[in-house]
Amino acid sequence: MMTAGTFVLTRHDVQHFLGLVDCIEAVEHAFRLYGQGKTLPPAMTGVHASDGGFHLKAGILPLARSYFAAKVNGNFPNNRQLFNLPTIQGVIVLCDAQNGRPLAVLDSMEITASRTAAATAVAAKYLARKDSTVVTICGCGDQGRVQLQALAQILMLQRAFAYDIAEERAREFAEESSARLGIPVQAMEDLNDATERSDVCVTCTSSRNAFLKRQHIRAGTFIAAVGADNPEKQELEPELMASAKIVVDILDQCASSGDLHHAIRAGAVSRSEVHAELGEVVAGKRPGRVSQEETIIFDSTGMALQDVAAAALVYEKAVQARFERTVDFAA
Repeated sequence: MMTAGTFVLTRHDVQHFLGLVDCIEAVEHAFRLYGQGKTLPPAMTGVHASDGGFHLKAGILPLARSYFAAKVNGNFPNNRQLFNLPTIQGVIVLCDAQNGRPLAVLDSMEITASRTAAATAVAAKYLARKDSTVVTICGCGDQGRVQLQALAQILMLQRAFAYDIAEERAREFAEESSARLGIPVQAMEDLNDATERSDVCVTCTSSRNAFLKRQHIRAGTFIAAVGADNPEKQELEPELMASAKIVVDILDQCASSGDLHHAIRAGAVSRSEVHAELGEVVAGKRPGRVSQEETIIFDSTGMALQDVAAAALVYEKAVQARFERTVDFAA
């Protein structure tokens, strides 16, 4: 359906149209298309700024129509303390990839959070043990909340642990998440005490120093390393990376900005030792988990095609709902 003008969608609008279950399905489809070689490689670049930086991600995805999306996100870890602003802010521009027409400008915060958690859920579907019931979330901000919600869509979770350097934040997270999901969620002061009882561990912090170590993890654990999305960030020690099967979202990105980047620099892992990109696993080109005992790490730096998939989903639902907030940039 052709619509006049370009939709302008706020974070509230995106929340209204972007259901987590649908987002997981859309992101899984994007990884499958990428793994099948049916998409162009997505692009990413970054620009440093004082106390933070910007990253730009773009890609084209062939869906019911061909969509292009470009996301510009600012990432400033000290924002909450200094300005009472979110750490991550930005916008996504969605275009018709056949003629270039701008279809929508969307707030990126909700899409970034949801598509990142959706990628973890997709990875867990293929890489976590099927009997996984206990998860530890490291980092109890907005991303941690949606990570736990997304995993609850894929795994039969019975219990969760919450860990954060800000203990009060972990307690609030535990109380809110327990009420939302209907499972016991416990704030933990000792990370090792949580991970040694967990089947799944998600790290979604802004840490610049590795805090998850090999001795913290029991055999068979699935780890989603989400926070290291630029070269300065690190959550997993290289020795842990070296001891596990590594699956990445985009190999080039992870080798330059993820936890894989630090493991390579430390000489603990080489690019050739990476088992697969997630798209290859989803497309059936590479095996996922093959035993209950193997520890598997998903290094997640954020693939632009996830943004395209989520933005296109929001746009199509807005069209169906006859969304009315538009602007004509050519006027």
